[in-house]
Order: sequence, then C-alpha cells, then structure tokens
Amino acid sequence: IKYGIKLKQEKKLNTYIITPNLVRNDLTRSIAGVDHLGKEVKLPVIEEKPLTIFLNDQEIVTAMTIGDYPEYLALGFLKNQRMLLESDIVTGVDFELDLNTVVVRTENKTNFENKLKKKTQTSGCAVGTVFGDMMEGMENLVLDPLVIKASNLYTLSKKINQTPSLYLNAGAIHGTVLCYKDNPLVYMEDVGRHNAVDKIAGWIFKTDTDPKDKILYTTGRLTSEMVIKTALMGIPVLISRSGFTAWGVEIATQVGMTLIGRLRGKRFICLSGHDRLEWDVSLTETENFL
Repeated sequence: IKYGIKLKQEKKLNTYIITPNLVRNDLTRSIAGVDHLGKEVKLPVIEEKPLTIFLNDQEIVTAMTIGDYPEYLALGFLKNQRMLLESDIVTGVDFELDLNTVVVRTENKTNFENKLKKKTQTSGCAVGTVFGDMMEGMENLVLDPLVIKASNLYTLSKKINQTPSLYLNAGAIHGTVLCYKDNPLVYMEDVGRHNAVDKIAGWIFKTDTDPKDKILYTTGRLTSEMVIKTALMGIPVLISRSGFTAWGVEIATQVGMTLIGRLRGKRFICLSGHDRLEWDVSLTETENFL
C-alpha cells in the first residue's frame, strides 16, 4: 500500500514523520565572536560538508550539505535531474561516512552521459544545477488538480513556523516541507533550498508515496527550477513565504500548478491556480491563525 493512499484513510493524521534534527551535534558548530557592542558572544553556526554522489561507477556531483539524510539527497538529486527515470530499478544506496560519498546503484546502466555535457548554472544556491533538457517531460505535463482551503494555508504556516528547527537555532539554512491538507509531514533543511527539495524527492521515491494529494512548502524563492522540480515530482501545490519569478509563474500556469507566495500570517499571493482555492475563512477569522 502506498503511503499516500494510507494518508487518505487516516483522517486524523496530524503528526510529523520527519522533523529537523536538533539532537545531532555535528550539524552546527559553536563559534566565538563579538557583537556590535564589542561583547563576546558564542553563536551556533551551520556546518557545510562535501557529499559526492555517484550513479553506479560514475561520479556525478559534489554537493555542499549539512550532512543529514545523504541517501535521500542522492536519490532525489538524481531523480530531479532526470538521471534516474521511472524505468530504472534502484538496487542499492550506499553511504560511506569516512569518504563522504553516496553511491546509487541500478539494475542496468543508465543513459546520462550526454546530460553531463549540457550542465548549466541556474539562480539557485548550493546545488543549483540543471541540464539543457531540464524541460524534458514538461511539454505535455498537466498536474492533477487539487483544491486547497485558505484555512489550510494559515494552519500550515503557523505549524511550520512554530516547529523547532535549525533555522530558528542558527539561521543561514533553507527548509522544505511536504504537507497533506493542513498537516506538515516531512520537514527537511539544508544550506541550499535545492538540497532540501531533493531530500523530499528522495523520501517520496524511497517510500513510494503518492504525491498527487500533497503540498510542498519552501522557504526559498519560487523560481523556474523550483516549479519544474515540484511539477516533475507530481506535486500540484507549491507555496512559499518568499516571492516569485515570472518564468516560475509561467511554468506553473502551463502545468496546472497552484503557486502561492509571500505566505505570512493571514497574507498570501496566488499567481497561478486561484480557481483551485477554497475561501473558507473570512478576513476577520484569519486573525485566529496569527
């Protein structure tokens, strides 16, 4: 049974499956300095570690990451870069801590050499690379419509913002959250927003979760690449507390994605899919969600 199907049967699901890891002491480092008054301070600072991803015997990329969930990051990166296709069968994912490497193994050799020649740099931070054919599979893609209640947006924003996180502890990090209705399910963080999204993609792939009734929340900008990744993951709603790019909005409209930005408290802007919003909360009632 797919987890997504199971979610539909569990109407009262209201708990996280994965939350930011605040127990591991190797994700941040305490560094001494001085503040604007010249006083000594100690500040928790996010760690960055190199992680080299292999697909079978081919080195693909070295990403700077905080170092949690390397298997999800590798799987999601390869899926989102379309180096792993639906027809590819993954036989193993091996992480070597001492070497900072993760190897994704498939039953048969994959055809990705030509893609490596087309690598381009986008507006993302950290791992912000896509390929010349990044629009492959987008031309005829139309996402299944998903109606979302305005109250769900306010509840998600409140729950996510109140969740203990590395961002609240140290800052300098992005977050991405997979949600179902008004429930945040999987909360991933990393130094680059694309890393955080790739971890979500890897988790969806590994757990065989149905994405069609899910919502993706990101702290980053709603750029073309964020929209493309979300669409190729099959998620019909993308929301952020940040803003938009014009091409991101254009692509979201093309594939039928609901795109909502600047979500803060009772305020948001929807630039694609406003006809799929259910206005179930009045302006005065939204005060309860702050």
